[in-house]
Amino acid sequence: MKVVIVGAGAVGTHLSKLLSGEHQDCVLIDGDSERLAGLSEYDVMTYQASPTSIKALKEAGVQHADLFVGVTPEESVNMNACIIAHALGAKKTVARIDNYEYLSPDMHQFFKNLGIDSLIYPEVLAAGDITNGLKLSWVRQRWDVHDGALTLLGIKLREGAEILNRPLRELCGPDDPYHIVAIKRDDDTLIPSGMDELHVNDLAYFMTTKDYIPYIRKIVGKEHYTDVKNVIIMGGGKTAVRAALTIPNYMNVKIIEKSSKRCEKLNEQLEHEEAMVIHGDGRDLGLLQEEGIRHTQAFVALTENAETNILACLTAKKLGVRKTIALVENLDYVNMAESLDIGTIINKKTIAASHIFQMLLDAEVDNMRSLMLVDAEVAEFTAAEGSKVTKRPVKDLGLPFGVTIGGLVRNGVGMLVNGNSQIEAGDSVMVFCHETKLSQIEKFFKTNPIW
Repeated sequence: MKVVIVGAGAVGTHLSKLLSGEHQDCVLIDGDSERLAGLSEYDVMTYQASPTSIKALKEAGVQHADLFVGVTPEESVNMNACIIAHALGAKKTVARIDNYEYLSPDMHQFFKNLGIDSLIYPEVLAAGDITNGLKLSWVRQRWDVHDGALTLLGIKLREGAEILNRPLRELCGPDDPYHIVAIKRDDDTLIPSGMDELHVNDLAYFMTTKDYIPYIRKIVGKEHYTDVKNVIIMGGGKTAVRAALTIPNYMNVKIIEKSSKRCEKLNEQLEHEEAMVIHGDGRDLGLLQEEGIRHTQAFVALTENAETNILACLTAKKLGVRKTIALVENLDYVNMAESLDIGTIINKKTIAASHIFQMLLDAEVDNMRSLMLVDAEVAEFTAAEGSKVTKRPVKDLGLPFGVTIGGLVRNGVGMLVNGNSQIEAGDSVMVFCHETKLSQIEKFFKTNPIW
């Protein structure tokens, strides 16, 4: 497939690297040569030019592009570039935007008529992850399929968990209500077998159904974690606004922002919400104590500075906050943040890149997520009529090493999958991939009369 990306910022660069690993024909266009210089080691063609130059887009081969992506910092540039790319012959276009109004369902056809097939707002996607994380204070990562019919939970294991130091074959057999699809231990990722065990400080990924989430909470020893009622957000940017607007009403939210001008804007944007806007520095211990940090169950650091967010979360933990979430946009800091045990890590560019990447797969993929900490992807594939995955039980499919099918949703009902399970056409199947490309997996789910 041929992909043309305009904008060598955080999202465009990360997406280019993903496509390079998948050996896709990728061209990255940006007007700044310095931004493009760092991609020389990847299998990506770079082109220094204006994103809306018709001459440059033609020379980059946009007329043959299967996907055109506009992810510059300027919304208008992205939209105009997509309109031009569509007119030149690009099959599908996606634009990064900053205007929430454009995401309204009744606007979809309007933009489609202009030549923009899909819109992406990274801050909205990140806010969704934050809200999901706050709903379960004892979980590091959560990913729902079909409104929670299936759920993937990333949980840090502590002393007291009853499932430690026992072979997994004793813990999660075919009839048990959960599967463990991956384990992050120090710097290593394990795709576990029945002989593997769970250890203290492992980050374990559980696949389960919504009815058994309380049971998972019990066996990992997290019943003493109080549910989140009070939330402090440090930093009043776009992500904080979207999070404040989507956090459940039973949670009390305070936003601490250093800029007085930004505080005024926040009060305008959140005038109909219960969120309280406070002018100050979220790193100020006196201010945090004054605002009730010791009675706060969740602290969310969303400034533009990763180091500030990491240190602020560490401080909040020392003050007794159980649930901390940090926006860490520099991928080089992600592993450090995890090693410091700061809690949930949010990275907008990996979330956005995953959302765009799923558009490239031929098989029907309803959702996809990159799990940074375990260098893996989780995708929701729909099994096509006559596809290979419907021909044999799971154990006989010959799936590549590092691939686990954790569960499926059939007629709205979530169920776990074991080796004897038979996948049927129309099933939504949750696939976990580590060190295996999703493009290698999609062939199992596509209709192919040769099988």
